[in-house]
Amino acid sequence: MSFQDGLKTIVVATDLAGQAEAVLEYARKLAHAYGARIVLAHGLDPMEYADVESVPGTVLRGLTAQAREVLDKMAGDLLREGIHSHSEIRQGTVAEMLRDVAKQYEAGLILIGTKGKEGAGPIVVGAITEQLVRIAPCPVMAVAADWNAGQNRPTPGGPVLLALERNEASRAAVAAAYSLAETFSRPLIVLHARTAAEVSAILNPCATTLADFGIRIGGRVSVRDVVKDGNPVDAIRGAIAQYHPCILVAGVKRLSGTPGPHGTIFSLLAGSRVPVLCVPPEIVPTAKEREAQIPVETH
Repeated sequence: MSFQDGLKTIVVATDLAGQAEAVLEYARKLAHAYGARIVLAHGLDPMEYADVESVPGTVLRGLTAQAREVLDKMAGDLLREGIHSHSEIRQGTVAEMLRDVAKQYEAGLILIGTKGKEGAGPIVVGAITEQLVRIAPCPVMAVAADWNAGQNRPTPGGPVLLALERNEASRAAVAAAYSLAETFSRPLIVLHARTAAEVSAILNPCATTLADFGIRIGGRVSVRDVVKDGNPVDAIRGAIAQYHPCILVAGVKRLSGTPGPHGTIFSLLAGSRVPVLCVPPEIVPTAKEREAQIPVETH
């Protein structure tokens, strides 16, 4: 399923302290552009409660009532904008809660907020986002609470920046970036980070074109290839500072051979003010799952 075809339901992780404002800003734009509905999902804050089972029942009931009031207001605001929404309040860790909600509603995207440059929160939330990317059935978009602050803030009408790496998620990431650029009539900048070994070998990463991933160049999307030498994280940060993109898109691996953060994009989740869209490989159903999807005729 393509990014565009799958983006009919968007799950938005909400909190009760206003950190969802930046996330909702992007969710609204995407919902309007793709004709999607929004599912507002709220769970207990893992930064406050180490073990959900240890929270007293009276506290849980109070949190649930408070969350319902906030979510109802959000849903009312969305409805006035013509966006249909639903809300879910659940207990459990954030990543697993969002995964379960996304599966239940067959969502094509999950949006989660980070705390930008402020405090120790980004490290924790970055880890939660990484965990979510590993287990989510769809792409995950991280939006900093202070996304509109600082010299690296996204420029209105800015381009879509695709950090193209050769991995199992490349094809899905290319499709998502191209869809966003086409839908919002933005230029698409394809960033190739060239390592020291590739520089020495005089390799041209631009030889890998979008056509290799089944994308036909032309139409409304202006595509530009950019090569930056050096560490991929530094290359991406340099491209963000230079081009002020509206969003950064990258393909990410679901699994890692080592514990902890892995991959280029995860190094940027904690502090990036530019929204980061993490696109995992498309899920291929197992033989057992495909068999379960085949209707059985009864006589």
